[in-house]
Amino acid sequence: MNSNEQVRVWDPFVRLFHWLLVAGFFIAYFTEDDLQTIHNWAGYLVLALVVLRIPWGFIGPRHARFSDFVRPPRVVIQYLKNVARLQAPRYLGHNPAGGAMIIALLIFVLLTCLSGVTVLGLEGEGPLAALKASWDHRWEDIFEEVHEVLANFTLLLVFLHIGGVLLESWLHRENLVRAMVTGDKRADDTPVE
Repeated sequence: MNSNEQVRVWDPFVRLFHWLLVAGFFIAYFTEDDLQTIHNWAGYLVLALVVLRIPWGFIGPRHARFSDFVRPPRVVIQYLKNVARLQAPRYLGHNPAGGAMIIALLIFVLLTCLSGVTVLGLEGEGPLAALKASWDHRWEDIFEEVHEVLANFTLLLVFLHIGGVLLESWLHRENLVRAMVTGDKRADDTPVE
């Protein structure tokens, strides 16, 4: 195969989901106290994106499906050992570590959103506003703390994800950020999957 030949890997939905999630998460993260309305709407966007991504993981094209990139922990660990030796094989879709990170990010973004909606409900706002009447006001402080811890942990996962993308890009000499914009990756070097 010609080294300049490209193959479509990421469908338009996955790419749009990815970049809107990036924007929504960072807008929500950095507007937390000062611009509450913007924070809330960015959070709703992120929640809607995750809710849409989950079924797409079952019905979407090959590389969007969870079955394409969710691997057992032993496979992820072996892949990370290969990365540490700079001998990790190239994958056309998500590699095992990337797949594990996607699942972790989806889970923690979802938990962050749900805890945020719960905080709003305890304040008498949003879709769970009825909570204010039936729950003790002390729960608001607890859920605010939970929401903040989850958001900060999710941010840590984001930075690990970015580091993994940069390392993988360097290791296999391909621009994975560009691939998530265009949807295309280099077709040469027969990938494992």
